[in-house]
Parts: sequence; C-alpha cells; structure tokens
Amino acid sequence: MAGASTTPDSPETHAATAEVRQTPDDRVRNEVVEAALGKLDLDTKARLLAGQDMWSLPALPGIGLQSLVMSDGPIGVRGVRWTADDPSVALPSPTALAATWDQDLARRAGRLLAQEARRKSVHVLLAPTVNLHRSPLGGRHFECYSEDPYLTGEIGTGYVQGVQDGGVGTTVKHFVANDAETDRFTVDNIITSRPLRELYLAPFEAIVKNAHPWGIMTAYNQVNGVTMTEHSHLHNEVLRAEWGFDGYVVSDWMAARSTTGDILGGVDVAMPGPQTVYGDALAGAVRAGEVDESVVDDAVRNVLRLAARVGILDGAPPVVAAPPATVDGQALAREVAHRAFVLVRNEPRDGAPVLPIDASRVRKVALIGGPARDARILGGGSATVFPERVVAPLDGLVAALPDGVLAYTVGADPSDELAPADKGFELHAVCRDASGTVIGARSLPSGQVQWIGDDLPDGVTHSTLHSVEVKGAFTPRDSGEHSFGTRGLGAFTLTVGDEVLYEGVQPMGDEADPFEAFFGSPAERGRVRLTAGEAVEVSLTHTVNPDAAGPLSALMFSFVHGAPRRDADELIAEAVEAARDADTAVVVVATTERVESEGFDRTDLSLPGRQDDLVRAVAAVNPNTVVVVNSGSPVEMPWREDVAAVLLGWFPGQEGGAALADVLLGVEEPGGRLPTTWPASLADAPVTEVAPTNGELHYAEGVFIGYRAWDRAGVAPAYPFGHGLGYTTWEYESLEATPAAVRVRVRNTGSRAGREVVQVYLAATADPVERPARWLAGFASVEAGPGEAVEVEIPLAVRAFEIWDEQADSWSFVPGTYEVRACHSLTDRRLTATLDIQA
Repeated sequence: MAGASTTPDSPETHAATAEVRQTPDDRVRNEVVEAALGKLDLDTKARLLAGQDMWSLPALPGIGLQSLVMSDGPIGVRGVRWTADDPSVALPSPTALAATWDQDLARRAGRLLAQEARRKSVHVLLAPTVNLHRSPLGGRHFECYSEDPYLTGEIGTGYVQGVQDGGVGTTVKHFVANDAETDRFTVDNIITSRPLRELYLAPFEAIVKNAHPWGIMTAYNQVNGVTMTEHSHLHNEVLRAEWGFDGYVVSDWMAARSTTGDILGGVDVAMPGPQTVYGDALAGAVRAGEVDESVVDDAVRNVLRLAARVGILDGAPPVVAAPPATVDGQALAREVAHRAFVLVRNEPRDGAPVLPIDASRVRKVALIGGPARDARILGGGSATVFPERVVAPLDGLVAALPDGVLAYTVGADPSDELAPADKGFELHAVCRDASGTVIGARSLPSGQVQWIGDDLPDGVTHSTLHSVEVKGAFTPRDSGEHSFGTRGLGAFTLTVGDEVLYEGVQPMGDEADPFEAFFGSPAERGRVRLTAGEAVEVSLTHTVNPDAAGPLSALMFSFVHGAPRRDADELIAEAVEAARDADTAVVVVATTERVESEGFDRTDLSLPGRQDDLVRAVAAVNPNTVVVVNSGSPVEMPWREDVAAVLLGWFPGQEGGAALADVLLGVEEPGGRLPTTWPASLADAPVTEVAPTNGELHYAEGVFIGYRAWDRAGVAPAYPFGHGLGYTTWEYESLEATPAAVRVRVRNTGSRAGREVVQVYLAATADPVERPARWLAGFASVEAGPGEAVEVEIPLAVRAFEIWDEQADSWSFVPGTYEVRACHSLTDRRLTATLDIQA
C-alpha cells in the first residue's frame, strides 16, 4: 500500500479552496460580522445561540440582526406553522429524488424549495438528510437518498446548491451515523474509522467540498462513546479544520443536553427554545471559567455569518441579491415523479411489453387497490407537510383515459387501522380556555392536530389553552358501519351525531420515542352505521393536561376514522372480476405510516394487509397485470415473477397520480434507477441489525453495506442497485478510460426518444487490500432520439482509488490494475476497460 497521498481532497487543498472562494462580498460580510460581534456582551451572545422558540433565533436590533427562521423541508417547506391555511408544494420523497440519478434535477428541486421558503419567510431549510440506507429495516430511509455514499453525495450536492442558489440556507443532517431510528436518542453506534470515513462521513464531505452548505445538523446518537452534540473530534477537527466547513452547526431538536459539552463539542446553536442548555447557562459557564469566551465568539461568528448570507444582517450583502426565475411547483413535482419511477420488470405479452399502455387501443383498464384512490404521497414524521393538492392514481388515470375505459375497485386496503379523518370530512379546531370561552380557531384538512412550540391558532397560548375541539361534518362515501376513534395521549370526548362514543383518558404506553408515543396506534372508540351521501356532525374534544408539559410545548392528537369493513375475500373477488376481462390490470400496493415513519424502525419488509393475496389473485386471471409499488423503501414482492410489469413509485409527492398516468400511457418514460438494493426477502438481506444491545449498535459489517454486502455474501437480490428499465433500448458503443475520466458513447437503438443513466463502476484486480468487489465511481444521464448516438465524459475522483488507512489515520492511494465498467446497472455490464495506476 502506498503512503498517504496528496490529492485534490487533502485538507491543505480544502483550506486553499476556501481562501480562493473569498469574494469582495465575502470580505464585506466578514467585516460586518466582526463589527457586529464586537458590539455584543456575553449575555446577548449566549442568548443568540439559544432558540427563542421552536423555529427561530432572537433578533438583535442593536446590531441590525433580524430573527433567523428555520423550517423542516426535505420535500416541502413546512414554515413555522403546520397549517393547511398555508399549504406547501410536496415533492416526491428523497429516495425518489435519488432514483432520478440526476444532480441537475436535484438542483432544480432545491430552487423550488428555496422559492417556497422565501414565500413562507424562512431563511434556513433543515435539509437534506444524507444518512445511508445501511439496512432495509431503517424506518426513515424514505427521507434519505441511497445506500451508496457517492450517489448520496452527488444528489445532496445538487439539492444544497439549488436551495442556496435561491438565497436560502441548508442544514445537512444528521451528522453522523443516524442510520436507524431504534433508541436514536441514546444509541451508541460503534464504527471503526474506515467505514466511518468511506461510507457515513463521505456524503457530508462531498457536499461540504462541492456545495459549500451554510449549515450542518448534529444527530441524537453517540458515535464510539461520544454523543454527537459533544463530538469535538468530528465537528472541530474533521468538519471544520480538515474539510474547511465555515457554516453553523445546530443541534437536532432536543439533542443538546450539556452546556459545556455541546459548546466545546462544536455545536453553535441549541434548538429549540426557549429552554435550552445555552442562554443563561452558557453565560454562567463562561463566568465560572468552564468555557472560554472566545469559544462562544466563534459560535456567534458562525451564526452571524449565516445571517449575513441570507440577508438579515444590516450592512452585509446577501449571497443572492435577486432570486432565480420562478419555478412552476406543480410541473416540477410531476417531472421529478415520473423521472423517479423505476420500472424493474416489463415482460413481453403477445410479442410486446405490457408497458406503455396504448390509450388509443385499450378497451378497459382495471385499476385496483386502496392506495390507488387514497395515495400515500409522503413519509411520516418531521418531513410531513400539507400539500396544496393531491393527485392520486385514480385521479390521474381518470383524467388521462377516455370516458368509460377505467374501472376502479378497492381490492384490498393496506391498513386495517383507523387513519386521521380525511376524505368526506370538513373539520376545524376550536380552542377554549378553562371557562369555556373560545380563544381561537384553525381549519384542519384532516383530523390531525400537531401544534408544536408557538404554532398555535391566533390568540391562543399554551398557558391559556384548556381544551381543543375538532368539529365539523362528515359525509361518508360508503354506506355501512363506520369506525371512529382517537390517537394520542390524554383525555378525550368523542361524539358522532347525537351519540357520545367515548369519554375517557388514554395513558402513556411503553413507547421510547416521542413520535411513536404521540403517533402510535390509533384506538377505536365506537362504530356508527351511516348512509353514503348523508352528512353527520362529528366532534372530538381533547382536554389539555397542564401537568404533562415536557421540554417542548406541544399538542399532538388525531381524530381517526375507518370506513366500513367489507370481507377481505369478497373485495379480492370483486377485483378479480374487474380484472378478468380488462386489457390491463393496474394494482397499486403501498406501505402505511405504521410501516415507514420517523421514530421507529421496521420489523419486516412485508406489504401490510392482504395486498400480496390481491396481486396473486389478479395476476392469475389477467396476464397483463401491472403492479405499482407506493413505498419509500424496499418491500418484499413474492409475486414479482407472476406479473407482467412492476413499477416502483416511491412516495411520489402531490402530483404522483398525474405522473403515473404519464408513465403508464407512455407520455413520459420511467426514468428512474434503483438508489438502493431491493431484497427478494428480508432473510436474504446481509445487514439487518438496527436495534442496539446494551445500548450499543455495532456496525460490524464494516464497509460492506448495500450492494457491497450483497456482492460479498454472493446472494442475488430481487433487483440490484442501479437497475431500471425504460421504453427504448441502448447500445454501448465505446469506452475510453483514463485515471481522471471515462468517456462513453451510447446509441438509442429503439423506436422512441429516451434517457439512459450511464453508470461507471471500478473493480480492483489482485487487490492488495480488502475492498468491495466493485463500487460506483461516476454516472451521467444522457438523452437521445431513435437511432441517435451521444457521448458523455464522466470524471473520476482521486478518492475513487483511495481507502482510509486506519493505521496511518489518513487517506491512502491504492495503486494497481483496475477494471472500469460502463454499466446499465450494477449487474448489467456493457463495456470494460483496464487502467494500470501507479502511485
């Protein structure tokens, strides 16, 4: 092995790059920051580093500093109030964005989110999430990009560039190794330095180097015995000194637990407020000699630099003086969705693939599945927003097909649990004080109340709020026995019509995570027989428990409902009859928020309910069965060889149904490639341990996660990393490789225009070190018309030929012979070339 090399990725080069990046405006901003810092006393500086509320830092008029506002927003900008009165454009999930394998599209998505942030007066977006898909059981993987650090870094770079192109800051999260949800507040992830560097830190490093993000968010977990908010080595030595990061570091919400530990560990801002470990406690630690004031100054400097960049510090020119051109949110959401759909199977029937469907010739299309009518467009937890509209698959296909062609049946519902009151409900929330006087109200698009911090209806405060009544009318879609209930903790009174269905208290269970506690299983409280089309008054009153106040003021509960339950076998039989004489049967299957959400990991990869039985039954009577999978991460598909086509739709965002119609009918090509490996079954997956033992979770697999682990295990998954079919065919004509770049020429050999993702993998021959069998080193999207050829050059980074040498504690270049593979997917190699590289 060669010694540590001096490469373009070295700390020295990073420092030089940071110096070169200085512009006249940068220098002005730095001068303004220093002048403002010099005017602040210790107490004011300490107060600036502590959130004043859920989403913001305090304004300091004396130095011309406005209040800095942050907001959740991986797929849509929530704003400081989670309300349908101010809806958000809802893009497809991050796994979907990564499935496009298109950094430019990620950048355009970022620009849209910056536009949304400006509209909502938000200065900093708490995104993107660039943790890895270490195991398919990770409950929050829909909010992350990929199992591969290179792909994650490239998509994250585009996203950050796009948001900051719009003058809005980003907060890349969760730094680092927050790759599962089980015991996430306390788990100690034990990771040796090589996988930590090569896998988990790599996306953060790439984004810092290539996108210059203005913020980083620390994770809840520990890494090798040190809580991440106190991890001085990773924050101060690696992130700042080695990589040259000059932004602010903010704690995840409620992650900051030690005044001296956090400030010395490199955390600039402790969120949320008003009660944090900073503020008065930090000023006191300085006066007690536990913290040097210069450390506080460094943190304040980082916050003021951020304020200057986003344009809220007087005298400092913002990085973006004028926002980019306006982006059409609906159009971009639709484009990202169809570009993200991954067609993993499309078998010929009668000489031609079943997809795309020829709308001019089709006589009948049977659309089947509960999620076809009530689509799940986004994942659960802090990524949730209220979309401005939702186009479900049923909506999209009704609009796209001629009248009379589409027939819809439920077939199977993915969940037998009650869900927040939605379709057919017109609800609003009424807030009262202890005397029963109304003190505020807010509309609700569903029965879900989630008011955190100061996000309360106008005129309402936590100190005066005594009860919240969710009330309105419900017009059922179906006749029969409807179920009603509650989700959340505390006292409830539930009334439907003139009947009180429940009056009682729901106590706390054994949930360890706040999201699981507040959004756990809904409880059925009663049933009422109703008639379709006949409205009935409904009411759920929740009495606030003043003694339940925790570190964060919050009110979270739901009014839940379930439609009449028909016999499952009867529903499947009805779907079978609809599919029997259809030209094509489209079955939509999905996960639920009890399967994929923030706050808990998955226990299996099965589709919930009777959905597998439904697919098998439909496929048995219709050879042209297409299955659309509505999930954010992998699920088992035991019927995949029995159907004609399988299309992975992820959580497709608000325009998902329109994009699905585009793809099914051939208006657009499914452009996605898998950003993560899909197992045939959980039993085959090489890495499945997500729950700690005695508080520790050992990343014993080292650098072998994702396809690296599948290669090592010698087991074939259902669908490999990078896989995805289109509606045309491609011939790879030539490959030229140098240590710096790969040049590939491809030709569209099909009858229609299309897009191909050219993937470049490296494989070392006679490897002197233990490495994966192959690894992604570059990729590029190309477009061409029928018969046209296109050539693309894909850079190769020096890092692709390096490993982290644990003995030398540095990157080491590995000379030798490398096979360069130009591929359609990991396992679909088209051309190869050999490189002999010396140190």
